[in-house]
Amino acid sequence: MAYVDGFVLPVPLAKLGDYRKLARKAGKIWIEHGALAYTECVADDVKPGKLTSFPQSVKLKADETVVFAWIVYPSRKARDAINARVMADPRLAAMADPASHPFDGKRMFWGGFKPIVALEAAPKADLSPASP
Repeated sequence: MAYVDGFVLPVPLAKLGDYRKLARKAGKIWIEHGALAYTECVADDVKPGKLTSFPQSVKLKADETVVFAWIVYPSRKARDAINARVMADPRLAAMADPASHPFDGKRMFWGGFKPIVALEAAPKADLSPASP
């Protein structure tokens, strides 16, 4: 069964473009080493909660946004092997200096997850009107 690494982190709005470039490069490395999917999403509808929320989880500042990301692997065993190869990849090492990151890694959190429900919609026929 698949295995998922999930991440949540704050990114300054002024550095979101830089973060996107970093994420695209990192994602390509993970895919090259065997990850099935790599997804990074920027907050669109996340509000502070009364007890917990995405903004509260990273101590979000007024000039920041939240990024929610995940990587899908074939299995936990494959994830461990893929991550070992990724961490040894010199291209990732070049991006590893925390001082050069366009985000605050101290407020980032992550973990590995075993899916317990995974549903996908079947492809549907295109029902849109034909173009004239």
